[in-house]
Amino acid sequence: MTVLTITRLCREARIFSAAESAHPEPSLFGVTDGKAVGTYLEAKFRAYLANKSYRFEQGNAANGLDFPGLSVDMKVTSIRQPQSSCQFRSIRQKIYGLGYSLIVFVYDKSDDASNRTANLRITDTIFVEAKRTADFQMTKGLRDILDNEGNEDDLMAFMVERHLTADEIELNNLAVEVLANRPEQGYLTISPAMQWRLQYKRVIAQAGGVDGVQSVYRGTT
Repeated sequence: MTVLTITRLCREARIFSAAESAHPEPSLFGVTDGKAVGTYLEAKFRAYLANKSYRFEQGNAANGLDFPGLSVDMKVTSIRQPQSSCQFRSIRQKIYGLGYSLIVFVYDKSDDASNRTANLRITDTIFVEAKRTADFQMTKGLRDILDNEGNEDDLMAFMVERHLTADEIELNNLAVEVLANRPEQGYLTISPAMQWRLQYKRVIAQAGGVDGVQSVYRGTT
């Protein structure tokens, strides 16, 4: 068996995306539930890797990642509303990233009524390194403040304005940390909810154009 690496994961994701884009799938005909489509594609990609004799640690509810050995989570989303949920761990994730990388499959689903099959045309497959998984506006604002000789009070005021948290002690601790540890520029949009809501329009647009946001596959229109 071959050990799965991030380089191999991205290479196989490219091959898989091209093949899946041409595959008619009867089981998805008429399906409008994005979660069901995501479950189908995630399971199919893992099975594809296993069938090619790659060795990798399987994800589970405890670790929360699809590829925990690589510290990579897989996301599947429709191009019509490119977003998904992820487990909330800490508000620090908006500033310092999720703590793991993402491989994102973006699809455009269509149904063929005559054959009663569905097609998932993969429009984009993107690998987002962990260092780029923070919130774009939050990190941009904090980095701008640091570039303009901002201090702890400036950082706290900005985070209050962005409704990061109402806990003043937590805000102060974050401001001190940001002063000592400048955050990387993130490229996700992270919306608060019971779980984080990750939005991908920016990474789709920026893929291949910025360090740490790799275009693995781009489908033809």
